[in-house]
Parts: sequence; structure tokens; C-alpha cells
Amino acid sequence: MLFLLILFCWGPAVVTSSQVWPLYSTPRKTVTLSSYGGHVFQEKGVWNYSTMLLREDMGVLILGARGTIFALDLNNITHKKAMVKWEVIPSMRTSCSFKGRDFETECLNYIRILHKMSDGRMYVCGTNAFDPTCDYMSYTDGNLILENNQYDGRGKCPFDPFQRSASELVDGQLYSATTVNFMGTKPVIMRSFNSTIQTEVSASWLWDPTFVGMKHVAEGEENPEGDDDKIYLFFSEVSMEYDSYKTLAVSRVARVCKGDLGGQLTLVRKWTSFQKARLDCSLPETKLPVLIQDVFLFCPGNWSTCVFYGVFTPQTVLSQYSTVCAYRIQDIREVFSKGKFKTMVNIDNNLKWITYYGDVPDPRPGACINNDARQKGFFKSLDLPDKTLLFIRDRPLMDQAVEPPSKQPLLVKKGAAFTSIVVASTTALDGSIHQVMFIGTASGSVLKAVNYDGETVIIEEVQLFARSEPVKILRLSSTVGQLYAGSDVAAVQMPLSACDYYTSCMDCVLARDPYCGWDLISNSCVAVNSILPDSHSEVVQSLRDGNASHCPAVESTKTITFFYPGNTVSLLCEPGSNLAQVQWHVNGHPVENSNVYQIQHNTLLILNASESDAGHYNCTSVETIKGVDYVTQTVTYELRLGNFMQSIFLALTVLVIILTLILLALVIWNFYKGYLSFSKCLNNNKESLSGSTANIAS
Repeated sequence: MLFLLILFCWGPAVVTSSQVWPLYSTPRKTVTLSSYGGHVFQEKGVWNYSTMLLREDMGVLILGARGTIFALDLNNITHKKAMVKWEVIPSMRTSCSFKGRDFETECLNYIRILHKMSDGRMYVCGTNAFDPTCDYMSYTDGNLILENNQYDGRGKCPFDPFQRSASELVDGQLYSATTVNFMGTKPVIMRSFNSTIQTEVSASWLWDPTFVGMKHVAEGEENPEGDDDKIYLFFSEVSMEYDSYKTLAVSRVARVCKGDLGGQLTLVRKWTSFQKARLDCSLPETKLPVLIQDVFLFCPGNWSTCVFYGVFTPQTVLSQYSTVCAYRIQDIREVFSKGKFKTMVNIDNNLKWITYYGDVPDPRPGACINNDARQKGFFKSLDLPDKTLLFIRDRPLMDQAVEPPSKQPLLVKKGAAFTSIVVASTTALDGSIHQVMFIGTASGSVLKAVNYDGETVIIEEVQLFARSEPVKILRLSSTVGQLYAGSDVAAVQMPLSACDYYTSCMDCVLARDPYCGWDLISNSCVAVNSILPDSHSEVVQSLRDGNASHCPAVESTKTITFFYPGNTVSLLCEPGSNLAQVQWHVNGHPVENSNVYQIQHNTLLILNASESDAGHYNCTSVETIKGVDYVTQTVTYELRLGNFMQSIFLALTVLVIILTLILLALVIWNFYKGYLSFSKCLNNNKESLSGSTANIAS
């Protein structure tokens, strides 16, 4: 590995020592799903809740799992509206097992594709015991109905339920990126249904790829150059451009044109517009390229404003950092439409990829049919000349990498690997618009983060699943303001914000959550979108600066604590947030670690306490934002010397109470077992009384 690092330094540098990493890589708050107002859905015996389709037009979340599809209420996914089973027939499962696949895990039907059709039906595909199959499904009158007209899913859905794939349904055509054979060794990017077209079978096109996401950008609607819509694909694959004795993977973005029909003689029924480029995203402690895990397309306006948000993880266990990078569509377009190509040459009997400096044919290889091409007599890809098609067939890789703006990531964080991302947009109190990132992790949590003028703040980390259950999918509904997540064991939903979680002005404002502000009239943290326009002056929100100076001072809580000489006294103090620092004072003087005082995990320990240790102990939680200190919490302890005789009396009292309870429990137990009964007691009393009377008479 060390040799690989040294060797890679001779190639294009991914990390430079001058880069400055975002400071706020620690979530300000760590929150449970229940305290955030979330919901959990799971069905007994069903696993792998990892495919989702939002049907906001029907008010349901279509959830694909292993052998089952659910329709859940968008507002509360614990309300199951419908479900349908789609399981593997026994003979197919047995056949799958005979071919070497695991009968209990792999030879089942994992739902991997869910898309909405133009007629309201849904297109659904499953792995079906390594025989991928597709069908149409409808949700009518509260029922999920599969048509049971099953279609071959090869090239659309993966064979292997644990192999990643991507797909998109555009204008009645299914675009998919997966493998087309049982062994999963033949990758393909395909357009199905009316006109099938796919990638060339060549390592220079795809080399052991891991497909991550596919996105459609409707560029053709408003492009002044008369360009076509694009389908963008994000994946990682084995590198072909670096010299290395070890396998090195890189992240890629590729694109094809929606109107591509293939070539007439060359690239027949193959993409004539397939191009790919390296995606760069810097990461500390390594110069190895990071690998993309998920992508989200965010378009605040028309196509030219679109931004792709990607989460990346390292390809070596030596690094524990994950990162988020954003890419403008104009920068990607620039690389494909104006960048140089790479070409393969033979140097000393070794094939190497180098920058191509020769002539580039006209029309430009890989370009869609636009106004310029039409003026030259090329109205569809079938009209393109062979020199253009031969060029792009042999040189689909661009020389220049796509980089984020300023060549900097939005967020770098050490810890659990990032797995998924979605991005929401919201308007703050001052009218500014902010993009809020929700990032799934391998430890089952979601990070909520916002970038303010280059400074990324992680507002909260919400624990959705057990720490051993990674977040496998995230979906966002802006209509109902909810986030949906899936894992192997369950699906959950949570609101995009939970302002009422913050109970003080200081805590609410320092959260810097664009969804929330502190109402000085009601003394509560409220949702900004629920505030009336003329009442802004009564609400405090400071996102870029985190200025909480308008908040009233935090009230101190006081506790009287008794201690006895020779004991160790423990005084608890919880910081106001993960970013806060705890400060201890005794009788107005700072506390420092010594033979008497020890501060462990913010708790003050007074060792071998004596009479001189009585006094006032004050704990303050201080959070620093933009160089300004804010006291977010204050706790005061009045430590008093306890009375020894009082303590003995209290201990004896407690002992008597305990003994009484034990005796009472024994009596009840004897009655329960029948050893004692009221009738026996009465008879015994009568016999005793009769005996006594007889004795008196005699």
C-alpha cells in the first residue's frame, strides 16, 4: 500500500497541503428518532427495506422489500394501507441454489426497481432468485395489484440482490445501469422498451463498475443551442488512467443523450454519445481517489442551475473520513463539450492512457444533436459520420476531471462512512434560501447539515436505526416535509425539522437551523414557515453568525447536596451541546485537576471530601460561535456537610421499611401458595377461643 501511495504521488494530486477543511465536523446535537417525532415501520418476517417510490399524488410511500411491496401512509408510515407479496416459486429457488447461490439469502426476490409510469401504474422489478423479472403494478381502491405479466428483467435489474445498480424512467423509456449475466461480470448501460440501445462491450467503456445513481436533466426544453436532454450516470470503476501495480478505483460521471439512436454502420444499437470523466473530491490523510456512494440532483431553477451532491468514502481502511462534494452541471458540461480526450497508446509494450492532442472530428464526438449539427445536415445520431463514431468508440474518457467549485468539499467528517444523501431547500426568516443536506451513515444515523458561505454546520445527528444497521436509502418529500429512510431491518420517517426539541432561546438560535426561530412572545422555538409575515420582529434567528445576544440570559438551576467527610462527591454537569465546553468554579474560583478535584467527562469529582470542601460549585456550559462565547446552561450546587446522627437515623428508617416490605411479601406469598388462608385463620381462632372457654368452665 505504501508503494501505491508513493507511486500515486507522481500522478494528478487529489489533495494539497494548502487546503483548509471545514471546522464543524461534529454534530451540534445528538438526537434519538423518538425525540425527533419520527416513526418506524417493519413487518414481521420481512427484511431489506431498500427501494422506495414516493407517490405524493396518492399520498403513499411505495416501499420495496424482500418478497414484499408495501403502500404506506406518507404522513405516518406506521399506517400500512396495502401490501402485496411477490415471492420466488420453489423450483426457481432450488435451481438458484444448485447454481451455487445461497438458498436462504440470495435465492429470494429482492425488489430493486420502482418507477411511476405516465398512466399512473408502476414499473417494478425484482432479482427473483438470480432471474431478474419485471412487472406492472397499480394502487387502486386501497389495494396494491401486480398484473402478473412478468417480463425479462435482464439488463434492467441486477441478478445479485447485493450488487448495486441504477435506473431512471424517462418519457416511457427505462434507462438502466446493471449487469446482464448470472455471474455479474458483464456491465451495461441500457435503454429499454421501444428502442434498445446499450454500451459497447469494452474495458475502455466500463471496467468493473459499481453503479451508484442515474439522473435525468431536461436540458432540451430551454437550451438556446437546441441541445438534447441528458441522462447522467454516477459510478466508480477500476482506473485505466493511472499506472499502478495494484487495483485502483476512481469515481466517474458519464452521460448519454436521450435522443441517441446509435450509429448506422458503426456503433449500431450502441451509444454514440457515451462519455465519462473522473470526479474529484478531496479527502484528508490520503491521496487515493475517494469513491462515490450516492448522488442527489438539486435544481432550484431551470436545468442550468442544477447541482449534483455526492457522498464519498475512502477506498482504504487507513482513512476514516467521508466527504460531501457538489458539482455544477455547467462544470460537467464544460468538461464533456470542450475538454480534451484521453487516448490509448503502446509504450514499451505497455498500453497507457495519455492526453490526445490530435485533430478532433466535426461534429464533435460524444455530442448530442444540436442546432449546429442540424445546420450541417446531421438530424439524428444515425446521420453521424464514421470518423466521429470511431473516435468516441475508442476514446470515451475525458482527460480533465470534474471538480467541485473552489476545488473544496462541502463537508469532511471522521467516523461512520456516509452512505446516502438528499437535499432540501428552505427559506429563512430574512428571505434567504438555504440547501439542507440530510446524509445517511453506516452507523444508522442521519446528519442534518447546512453550508453558510463556505462554513458547513452539522445541526443534528438523528439516530434512526441500531448502530449496526446502515442507512441504505433516503427519500425526501417536500410536500409533506418528511424524510424517509430504509435499512435491512426497518423503514423510518422523520420530519425535516423538530423545532420544539429546543426548549431555550439560546439553544434554538445557536442551532442555526434555517427551519427554526425563537419566538420571544410565546417563549418557544417555532417553525419559521408558520410565522406570520408581520411578526418577524418578535422572532430571533441568526444563521450565518449564530448571534444569540438577543436571547435572555440562561437561568441557573440550584441543587443542595449533602456530603460526609472521607467520601467522594460526584457533581454532574451536562454540556448544552456537543460543541459546548464545561467550566467548573468553586466559590467563584476556577476548578483545576488536583489531588482534591478531578474532572472526568464533565463530571466534577471531589476526592476524600472534608469540611473545607463545603461551598458553592458552579458549572457553566459555554458554546463559542464566531469567536463569541455564549452560556447555554448553568448548574449550581450548594455542598453542605451532612449530620452524622441524622444519617444514622435515616439509614435505620430505611432498613425498617425494607424489612417490613420483605415480611409483607412473605405473608402474601404464603397466602398465594395456600399455606395460609383466611378460613384456617378463623378456624384456628375459633378453636383457640373454644379451648379457652372450656378451660374457664372447668
